[in-house]
Amino acid sequence: MKVTRSSGNVFANIGFDKRESDELAAKADLITLVSRAIQDRALTQEQAARLCGTDQPTLSKALRGRLESVTIDRLTRWIVALGGRVRITVEQPRTGSAQKGSVTVQRL
Repeated sequence: MKVTRSSGNVFANIGFDKRESDELAAKADLITLVSRAIQDRALTQEQAARLCGTDQPTLSKALRGRLESVTIDRLTRWIVALGGRVRITVEQPRTGSAQKGSVTVQRL
């Protein structure tokens, strides 16, 4: 059996370019945080959706991994609505660097 080492990003492993795979991985991490907040507070999806200012079907799609149904912005608003804190850190591009940046989620 041939085994291939993972890059650590399943979306990169299946062929998405770096920008898109970073964004999809960030969304997946944020959805995990939303899901944990809902479980920790013992909320139904309907209750959570109301707190988040969305409808239950949209929340359900996101929780099932339908990443195209939500933006990073919306997911961060949901985390805040569920009692979490979101901190965004932006690093200045290095002068003269041809290297592309990245998007990551760091859990504290």
